[in-house]
Amino acid sequence: MKLNEEQNFINFLVKIANVVGLSSVVVMLLVGIALIMVIYHVDFTLPQLSQTEPPAATAPLPSPSTAPPSPVVTAPADDMWKAPDLASLVGTPEEKQITYGQELIAHTAQYLGPKGKVLQISNGMNCQNCHLNAGTKTFGNNYALVASTYPKFRGRSGTVESVEKRVNDCFERSLNGKPLKEDSKEMKAMVAYINWVGKEVKKDEKVKGAGLVELPLLDRAASPANGKAVYLQKCQSCHGPEGQGIKSEGSAEYQYPPLWGKSSYNNGAGLFRVSTFARYVKANMPLGATYSRPMLSDEEAWDLAAYVNTMPRPKKDLSKDWPDISKKPIDHPFGPYSDGFKEKQHKYGPFKPIAEAKTSMK
Repeated sequence: MKLNEEQNFINFLVKIANVVGLSSVVVMLLVGIALIMVIYHVDFTLPQLSQTEPPAATAPLPSPSTAPPSPVVTAPADDMWKAPDLASLVGTPEEKQITYGQELIAHTAQYLGPKGKVLQISNGMNCQNCHLNAGTKTFGNNYALVASTYPKFRGRSGTVESVEKRVNDCFERSLNGKPLKEDSKEMKAMVAYINWVGKEVKKDEKVKGAGLVELPLLDRAASPANGKAVYLQKCQSCHGPEGQGIKSEGSAEYQYPPLWGKSSYNNGAGLFRVSTFARYVKANMPLGATYSRPMLSDEEAWDLAAYVNTMPRPKKDLSKDWPDISKKPIDHPFGPYSDGFKEKQHKYGPFKPIAEAKTSMK
């Protein structure tokens, strides 16, 4: 036993004796016992007293908004959709194709980016930059409903679309690139994986946790100026002060993707709609946020979306989009429209009057 430990033990006995009011004779007796234990190297340790004070709470991040982040009202976690486990594929005939598809979704840039090992057809972002955890995260723009809903009619193209068409839309819009051949090994693998993720969802089934969270419309227009303050405080540390993202030196992939600029999504992507972007960040950003523990208030999410989508980005020819203009979403940022509202209001809001007018026209 170390000398300081022995002395500490003797002091401990003396303090105990004093506290309980023992006589000096008893105190001396206790000290004597301690000395005997020291001489004969009897091992002992001091009792560990439990902490009675709770650990200090982590201070919340300051927010430009006066409104606290409002939790998303959802079902209990055990009632949420969960993706199947990749481990269940081990040893199955489809294992190789589906796991390759997952790899392409998670690390698109390595295979199909500017320095891709297979093709060079996209901007360097990964599919999972928008479809989090390779399309498996709850309210992370996941693939839960793809297998059960496709093929389906989509107003943007005015046609019934296949999963392959939808994947190529992402390549041409979110990845600002070129389409894959539908019969290519890579397309087949990605479609196999996406369909596998939602394989347990039945047609017309209401799935909790699919897609994106719902977000109440504001009574005002979303504010790019307010959104800039949110971005500078809560986003720039990962995505950069110029929205350029962060890429490790020598890496084909972004650690944090660009939110605007030449390497980001173009103006035809789904995230260029303010409502889609706001719903996406509400349950997923900043890093660590979830649907049940958001880090942005509703107003911050809307304003941040307005700011990011005001910044410069690549442009796509959208002349063939929305052949039936009456089917355009209320926040589609480009005219013409079938209602009397101007383009600026369709982009930033307020959206409630547009939604009410759209409902009355049905």
